[in-house]
Amino acid sequence: MHKGSCLCGAVTFEVEGDLAPVEACHCSRCRKWTSHFLASTEVSRSALTVRGLKSLSWFLSSDKVRRGFCSVCGASLFFDPVDRDKHDWVGVSMGAFDTPTRTRMALHIFVADKGDYYEIDDGLPQNPS
Repeated sequence: MHKGSCLCGAVTFEVEGDLAPVEACHCSRCRKWTSHFLASTEVSRSALTVRGLKSLSWFLSSDKVRRGFCSVCGASLFFDPVDRDKHDWVGVSMGAFDTPTRTRMALHIFVADKGDYYEIDDGLPQNPS
């Protein structure tokens, strides 16, 4: 069981089972949402339990995805595809986990949009989009 929370603890979550390898998204929307880039893991909807729903807010950032955050402290928590018939997963921000994740970064995506103030030099695959 993997446990996590927002900065203030108003929203907590648990993920049952192993976590998928981590993707780092460098698109401009993820960079603006997190103030850097988003490192997240995809978990099946059935494996995710969220508590503190009163403090969980959603922002529809495109016609394809909404982003979940704590309305109290503003912590970026979830990346949720709107088309649930095609996507039975939710992206969970790696920085929100409180317990060891036992996973590793596997891939960088949207590197064509990455910020100009850092380099990606960890040797992992990099997809331009």
